[in-house]
Amino acid sequence: MNSVITYQDYHAFMRDWFSDKKTHTAITWREFSKLAGFRSPVYLKLVCEGKSGLRGPGILRVARAMGLEGFELAYFRSLVAFNQARREAIRQKHFDEMQALSKAHRVNVLGQKSMGYFESWLNPVLRELVPHMPGKKPKQVAVQCMPKITAKQVSATIEYLTAMGLLKKAGKNKFEQTNKTISTGKMDFVPLAVQQMHLQMGAFALDAIKNVPLSERSVSGLTLGLTQKSFQKIVKELADFRRRIIAIATEDDDMERVYRLNLQLFPLTWSVKPKKD
Repeated sequence: MNSVITYQDYHAFMRDWFSDKKTHTAITWREFSKLAGFRSPVYLKLVCEGKSGLRGPGILRVARAMGLEGFELAYFRSLVAFNQARREAIRQKHFDEMQALSKAHRVNVLGQKSMGYFESWLNPVLRELVPHMPGKKPKQVAVQCMPKITAKQVSATIEYLTAMGLLKKAGKNKFEQTNKTISTGKMDFVPLAVQQMHLQMGAFALDAIKNVPLSERSVSGLTLGLTQKSFQKIVKELADFRRRIIAIATEDDDMERVYRLNLQLFPLTWSVKPKKD
């Protein structure tokens, strides 16, 4: 479903969240209320219907129950305050907060013509790194990258990102991101360019296991027996998790290091016939 920053009515967002969750899990109003710390099994149903409202600590509890973090959490709190404010000046204050968050954390959804962005790992890495090294020459940027690259590669990548409108020049050797986040949008298939990016980053992950200190990486895994229904539920959970990670990462304007997070769920066997009683 869409991010909370696309909403101007928190009741509508909660309804859509519950409906979306319902399609992938067996969640009930009772479970939703309990998850948010409310005793009444129908309280959040009444809130979603606009027959009741959120107050005080309950706002944070509901936001946490829906998995909101970072700027999405901040937006939800402002959204509730905006919807429930009685004085116009207060409503305007919270509306301005919402607008600022929405503008600062907008997402650039790349179309098929822009898929070249995913052909090289340098594009996303330098898009994150270069804005945080203002005034530095390509050679100085190059030495910060793992694995090693050349100043020529840095210059060519910056030129590409600028031409694509993913970076904008802000001075001599100074660049800014035009959007906080890059997304492919919803796809029915994975383009070859995106597959190439996954292959490159997968190779880097293997190298990191061998060469990066344990204190600077986190690698873990699970081997699970799943039904197709369980698989689809986990895929949805991973999508929600990615959204929360993005919210956490983009709430801070500073950056100390560029990381890659790979989320991988793939089969290790062919399908087997279900057991019969």
